[in-house]
Amino acid sequence: MKTVIITGASSGLGREFFRAAAKRFPDAEFWLIARREDKLRETAAAAPDVKTRIIPADLASDEGLGGISALLEAERPEVKLLVNNAGFGRLGNVGDIDPIVQRDMATLNCGSLAALSAMAVGYMGAGSCIVNVASIAAFVPTPRMSDYCSTKAFVLSFSKSMREEYRKKGINVLAVCPGPMTTEFLGVAGITAENSKTFATLPYCNAASVAEKALAAAMRGRAIYTNRFIYKFYRVLSRIIPHGLFMKFTKC
Repeated sequence: MKTVIITGASSGLGREFFRAAAKRFPDAEFWLIARREDKLRETAAAAPDVKTRIIPADLASDEGLGGISALLEAERPEVKLLVNNAGFGRLGNVGDIDPIVQRDMATLNCGSLAALSAMAVGYMGAGSCIVNVASIAAFVPTPRMSDYCSTKAFVLSFSKSMREEYRKKGINVLAVCPGPMTTEFLGVAGITAENSKTFATLPYCNAASVAEKALAAAMRGRAIYTNRFIYKFYRVLSRIIPHGLFMKFTKC
């Protein structure tokens, strides 16, 4: 059966990816994955005519990843789309953040994303896509979000490399690199207008628009999608201006 897999589907951008993908794959079964079952059910309710499977799982754990792997092996679906959206960040200097939190961030944002991509690609064929959620933080190191920006730089590099590996098989891998959005990410990261002048002044992006346009870009075979002109320009500048200078302006 045609299947779409979305991680971090309980809220925010993940929920918007579900809404956008439901329009493109109306006959597919959607596997909605996140830790909070109640929130996943709220996501599924946004498109009641779409077939969904609620999969509560902690993707940072061996048990969570093992459950997804076992389900794939048992059902052998035709995976048309994988959206790796699960992840989180934390604001603060490296020495001020709990080391366990930093480890878990790297595990979820990087390790789990890579593992799920490896699992799903074996069930994909020509025309299938993987969308990995990175960030504009992937382009330039970001003081006070050192762990987070480093994980997103990994996601960007991983996506570009994997895309080249599977390009001849007709499988596309896209990294979506949005600017800030008004989602639960900010609260989890501990970001407020009072403690981050950068987040207080940056223009915010619309999560629904990001999801819709990122999917369209993935289906067209694009490698990277960045929304809004200011962030497209930021991406260009990141290739021109030395990062040591750039970081004077990117500090959160």
